[in-house]
Amino acid sequence: MNRRTLLALALTTLASLAIAQDGRGGRFDDDLFSNLEGDWSLTRSIGGKELNNTASATWVLQHQFLLLKMRDASIPSRYEADIYIGYSHARAEYVAHWIDNFGAQFSAVGRGKRNGNSVEFRFEYPDGPFFNTFAWDPETKTWSCHLQSVAKDGTRKTFARDTLTRRQ
Repeated sequence: MNRRTLLALALTTLASLAIAQDGRGGRFDDDLFSNLEGDWSLTRSIGGKELNNTASATWVLQHQFLLLKMRDASIPSRYEADIYIGYSHARAEYVAHWIDNFGAQFSAVGRGKRNGNSVEFRFEYPDGPFFNTFAWDPETKTWSCHLQSVAKDGTRKTFARDTLTRRQ
């Protein structure tokens, strides 16, 4: 076989292995987001206020997604969100399905790439993109989320900052 044929065969094999990891029978095993599994206290800084929430994350759908459930600490809860975090091997990117009690019109799918111990998800909305960067600090074993909207001039503005600390 010549080099071109060998290269094509190698690339086809690699592509089929990546696709084989997606879909039924695949698993989302991830050394970053596995650190999010468990129960968390979530402190949100938003609009000059600090809010206390709870969060819990567990593997679902045959280990295809990590389901992060966020709940306002109020009873009854004023804010609830379920975020399904997965990974597309074929596209080599993370995906986050954000569903909350604002309803279907505001549900969105974000996509992002890993950069060290963080992933910045970009969500597309009719009025422009929204970013949520999940960052893991292995020294303190905490997560932070920086939520940003984008102004018409293209500048980013902080919407909220979350800090997640493991509940004992």
